[in-house]
Amino acid sequence: MNQQNIRNIAIIAHIDHGKSTLADRMLELCGAVDPRQMRAQYLDSMDLERERGITIKLQSVRLEHGEVTINLIDTPGHVDFGYEVSRSLAACEGVILLVDAAQGIEAQTLANTFLALENDLEIVVALNKIDLPAADPDLYASEIEQVLGVKADEILRVSAKTGEGVEALLDKVVESVPAPEGDIQMPLQALIFDSHYDQYRGVVSSIRVVNGKISKGEKIHFMQHGSGAIVEEIGVRTPELDSVQSLGAGEVGFLIAGIKDVGEARSGETVTLSAEMAAVPLDGYREPKPMVFSGLYPMDGDDYPTLRDALEKLRLNDSSFTYEPETSSALGFGFRCGFLGLLHMEIVRERLEREFDLSLISTAPSVQYRLTRTTGEVEYVDNPSDVPQSNNLTQIEEPYLLASIITPSNYTGTLMDLCQGRRGELVKMEYLSPERVELSYRLPLAEVVLDFFDQMKSRTQGYASMDYESDGYSISDLVKVEILLQGDAVDAFSSIVHREKAYDYGQKMTKKLRELIPRQQFDVPIQAAISSKIISRETVKAFRKDVTAKLYGGDVTRKNKLLKKQKEGKKRMKSIGRVDVPQEAFVSALKIDD
Repeated sequence: MNQQNIRNIAIIAHIDHGKSTLADRMLELCGAVDPRQMRAQYLDSMDLERERGITIKLQSVRLEHGEVTINLIDTPGHVDFGYEVSRSLAACEGVILLVDAAQGIEAQTLANTFLALENDLEIVVALNKIDLPAADPDLYASEIEQVLGVKADEILRVSAKTGEGVEALLDKVVESVPAPEGDIQMPLQALIFDSHYDQYRGVVSSIRVVNGKISKGEKIHFMQHGSGAIVEEIGVRTPELDSVQSLGAGEVGFLIAGIKDVGEARSGETVTLSAEMAAVPLDGYREPKPMVFSGLYPMDGDDYPTLRDALEKLRLNDSSFTYEPETSSALGFGFRCGFLGLLHMEIVRERLEREFDLSLISTAPSVQYRLTRTTGEVEYVDNPSDVPQSNNLTQIEEPYLLASIITPSNYTGTLMDLCQGRRGELVKMEYLSPERVELSYRLPLAEVVLDFFDQMKSRTQGYASMDYESDGYSISDLVKVEILLQGDAVDAFSSIVHREKAYDYGQKMTKKLRELIPRQQFDVPIQAAISSKIISRETVKAFRKDVTAKLYGGDVTRKNKLLKKQKEGKKRMKSIGRVDVPQEAFVSALKIDD
């Protein structure tokens, strides 16, 4: 195929600005999908995506627009899936930046724009949802001009819902975005930018051929992994999988090589030919760093091997989460997993349950702390139960974020109040327009991961948006709160909290557990402790049999004798008994939203 007739683009925008709907209209306009088979969010293949109305995985498709072939990638908008966007951009020469004409520039709009500029891509800006009654395209066009420097008269106006202006947008893409610049005569260099596991075909990899040519039946070599394979099938997504004989420089398609080992074809891998190998691999991707950690345990201990295989297969599709085995005295065998955020954690857990038919318990989310021991040793710990007692530590540091919040100016006060209540430090405050403000705050990650987003949305009636990036570690006055049942610490309930909030956390957990733990034959004390100091206590009262019921008349000493005997029996029972905590209690106690 002539490279001059190829355009590789991605659609980027803030969440819910209409990327998938625009992709739908482009599919219709280019005749890629039979009108009878058309459905909303056509490219989103997971049920989960449809139910929630969000894109989780990038999706690529080849479209024919006149004489030009457009390789389009639809990307997610949520901050937790930003790595999907950065991977997509590595396979493109240009982007369509979509802005909602009723909401204007949001936090992810800016973040994705800077990402595109870093990759030196051509940006085509379009205002979407012009059909809405609340749309004000002129106002937001001038805002885009002011903030991003794109001339207002160059900004296209489209409605992805009705299809208005979509053809003009495609024409603009063909005109503005440069054709790829690869050399078909050079040794093969192809970048894997996405993979998923198909149980019948093995690993299906999405590739962008940078230089050279790849054909069916050729022996290929994975440069980073060092393994080889034979190309069984090669093709393009139109959006169905269509086989072709070969893909040349500049083209985007898929590769199937009968790979069963999920580690071979990771995203960022460079594919070359065994017969004529490239000298150097392509730049891969920066590995995304997990920010939130949580333990995943099967409800049924026998499902542990199934969970291990499921995590391995899912990691191929989503390389941004990490996992390693861990054991809990309360929950048995499971895995400590790292995620990019709470939504990411929720999605991974739901995918594991749906796609692999598992029932899972997840422990309360925590972040990774940096500890300095009295010996001078520095270590990183993401499981609160692994944190040693404070007398063995000189300091605990916690991760911080640099958060950028864009909000209508009348909500500035309530948002500042929220950030300060979460130990935030104001870095700067900037007016994008008279009505909109950008607040930059430095916040502890632990304060953000739980319900910060919910609070921010409810205080601003849903108008505020947020983007964040990691901002290193800082020393904080943190303590480890342990929950003791009958004097024994339960590792699943351990937590690292700021000293000011330790008492509240201890009270909340003990009260919650008192309601959840069933009564035993003896009193069960539930305590919250910092080191050896008890900060909160609740008691689950014992069952008590009325041992004096059979008495009739007689001396009071007989009654006291029976009660004393019962008391001693309870005491003996307590010393040898163990508290049974039902699985449901763990599930309920570890629920995030309570």
